[in-house]
Amino acid sequence: MPVSSTQFNQTQLEILKLFSRDLSETDLIDLKRMIVRFLAEKATKLADEIIDQKEWSDDDINKIAHTHLRTTYKRASPKNK
Repeated sequence: MPVSSTQFNQTQLEILKLFSRDLSETDLIDLKRMIVRFLAEKATKLADEIIDQKEWSDDDINKIAHTHLRTTYKRASPKNK
């Protein structure tokens, strides 16, 4: 089986150092929640910036939120036996 090598960036190395410590289950859950909260706040800030830049109203946001953008697919017909 071929061996693969991975190059980690500085952020990944810092996270690995952090997780190399023996954390309790509670501490691990708290840390995960902090990371999720951090990323959610960044996503919210970015969304707010885009909304402000495009000058969207609350009605515009609601229309976008309730617009069906998925591709519709034809149902496969059952095969005849």
